[in-house]
Amino acid sequence: MQTRVYCLYRVSTVKQVDFNDANEPDLPMQRNACHSFADRMGWSIIHEEQETGVSGFKVSADQRDKLQLIKKCAAQGEFDVLLVFMFDRIGRKADETPFVVEWLPETEFGSGVYGKESSGLTAMSTLC
Repeated sequence: MQTRVYCLYRVSTVKQVDFNDANEPDLPMQRNACHSFADRMGWSIIHEEQETGVSGFKVSADQRDKLQLIKKCAAQGEFDVLLVFMFDRIGRKADETPFVVEWLPETEFGSGVYGKESSGLTAMSTLC
């Protein structure tokens, strides 16, 4: 069975957002890096969420709608891996972010979070 991947893209300020041809917010650098990594791993991206203008430090995980949706989907077994451009896209709170990772499914790689700076997790250095 192919690895099912959810992606989460986040930027803290609206100034960091690009807009596509349909004038919809887009984070192409994060999206392209995650797609490239998933392709190299032979994984299938089945869903993408993005948070634009959401601080990973000022806003707690409990108050982030997209993160709560991902938590719900993880509990229902809808995906195998949460792929992020950098581990801090999940959050920047030292007393909270590690517990967010505990929501995610266990995979053959360990915890199902992948990102450029997620030390201790397999295959991270190859993302970018």
